[in-house]
Amino acid sequence: MGSTAADTQDHVIEEPELKRVMGPKLLLLFIVGDILGAGIYAVTGEMALEVGGVVWLPFLIAFGVATLTALSYLELVTKHPQAAGAALYAHKAFGVHFVTFLVAFAVICSGITSASTSANLLATNLLAGLDGVGWSVPQGQLAITGVALGFMLLLALVNLRGVGESVVFNVVLTLIEMLALVVVIGIGFAVMVRGDADMSRVVAFESDSDRGLFLAVTVATAIAFFAMVGFEDSVNMVEETHDPHGTFPKVMLTGLGIAVVFYVLVAISVIAVVPAGDLERVASQEGKVLLNVVRLGAPDLPIGTIFPFLTVVAVANTALINMLMASRLLYGMARQDVLPRSLGKVLPGRRTPWVGIAFSTVLALGLIVVVTVLAETSVITALSGTTALLLLGVFTVVNIACLVLRRDQDVPGGFRAPRWTPYAGAVASAFLMGPWARDREDWIQYSVGGGLLVLGVVLWGLTALVNRRARDRSARFDDVGSLGG
Repeated sequence: MGSTAADTQDHVIEEPELKRVMGPKLLLLFIVGDILGAGIYAVTGEMALEVGGVVWLPFLIAFGVATLTALSYLELVTKHPQAAGAALYAHKAFGVHFVTFLVAFAVICSGITSASTSANLLATNLLAGLDGVGWSVPQGQLAITGVALGFMLLLALVNLRGVGESVVFNVVLTLIEMLALVVVIGIGFAVMVRGDADMSRVVAFESDSDRGLFLAVTVATAIAFFAMVGFEDSVNMVEETHDPHGTFPKVMLTGLGIAVVFYVLVAISVIAVVPAGDLERVASQEGKVLLNVVRLGAPDLPIGTIFPFLTVVAVANTALINMLMASRLLYGMARQDVLPRSLGKVLPGRRTPWVGIAFSTVLALGLIVVVTVLAETSVITALSGTTALLLLGVFTVVNIACLVLRRDQDVPGGFRAPRWTPYAGAVASAFLMGPWARDREDWIQYSVGGGLLVLGVVLWGLTALVNRRARDRSARFDDVGSLGG
């Protein structure tokens, strides 16, 4: 007699739930640390070239767009409190496996492009730091690319060995990230107190392009968005948070608010410290804007020697988290037969997904080389812009999923975003994906982002074909067996 659904259910072994270890304070530090990361170091210079003294304005607008999407995430995470994020919400809303796959693979690709951005930023500041302590090291793009590639290989080795993530470790790194930004803000305010800052420049719009204020701010906002992402990673901690319904809304919005306060103060400090007429020269030095502010504002203090290494610590942690996430998602999708099963192979002993790590690392190395060769503009801008482009697409889907899932019954005590915010979040995210939000030289972002998704679709198609043939062979074998019997 065949087994019934009830019989099957009786034999299911329930997995233990994740341990709820995060209260409001630890969750807040996790979110703030995840947002601050590499973004502010990577994009401030490019934004200043677009809008001049009002560089703080795009940060505020990007904060507004991110907050709209955060409200949708909060409604969804309290309705579906599982650690799967955007892919889960897309699957719940649309029930189309291909759409779920595209969202999940876009998240993977955003992690790889973000880590590649961080690698270039780390290389730039590490070489500048070594030069500052008297080491004779090359400073050109070739040297930066070489160090970035070496760093990605080092990350792969760390990833292969296995990383024991701990909340305490994340707290320490978050405090280092915040310390570096406090240094910049402190120097900026010291310059203001001395009376050496022309604060009228903070409201002065300047641009090295012929765009008007609206388009220039739009382009700068799309650039700034890279600095506002990271909050969405926190939904993966929902199963490890005490009272997620009560904790998440307040803490996520507070974390976003703290991050934007840091960013606006840093932006104002940059304008206060950099002399009039020097902003374009300082901002055009890729990845070194905050370092230059520290050295210009406090030339007699040793902090200018230490600051590059603070940046390296903050950026290295961001890159490691990105690559851990990408390799584990590849592993999970391979285990679900959505991607080739070989991507799910695990290293004996260490029990780490070595093929997923190798694949994501090779992809990151290829990205760094290709973008370095092909980009007509800053490599960091091209890679960070691609990250923002991919996540803006994901955020558009999440906002639409929030609207679709409102047909379901609300969870008692769950968060409910204002009726209009998912509409506004979807429109704003989609708007910032458009060509009007990019320089002509930055259109490589569409090529890189599209190319990565095409690669994913090819892998998905090959996997589906292999799985179908395997099922056909199994069905033929079963038919032959039944005839023989």
